[in-house]
Amino acid sequence: MSARNALDQELAQVGPETFTARDYKPGRVVHIVLFKFAPSTPDAVLTDVTERFLALRDAPREDGEPYIVSIDAGPQASGEGAVGADYDLAFVVVFASSGDRNYYVGEPVQSDPRYLDGAHAAFKEHVGPLLSGGDVLVFDIVP
Repeated sequence: MSARNALDQELAQVGPETFTARDYKPGRVVHIVLFKFAPSTPDAVLTDVTERFLALRDAPREDGEPYIVSIDAGPQASGEGAVGADYDLAFVVVFASSGDRNYYVGEPVQSDPRYLDGAHAAFKEHVGPLLSGGDVLVFDIVP
């Protein structure tokens, strides 16, 4: 079963309020995001995207408290020539629970606007058109 199908089943079983709760499945969750931009994308755009993404670390939940443990960011710097070397920016986001990760991701995992980060949703709307063919790679490591 794919991770997406498993999350869909989990959401259907527990509902969005539980699925996105701070205390839902506690444990360090690492969310890795890679962006690929058109070769002609100016450095100023990459800097802006990085700054906007890093600003998400202070986005509060409904209780007014930030919920992202940390965000690290940087450009591609590997000389290995491995698959994926053509991605331009990487972000590593750490959460204290699967619930916080689920709240952050929002759509397409869950779409109830009461249980998602509006700042992250706005960021996705902003960055989507800037990506080369919408190319983004996301990989989550969950305990």
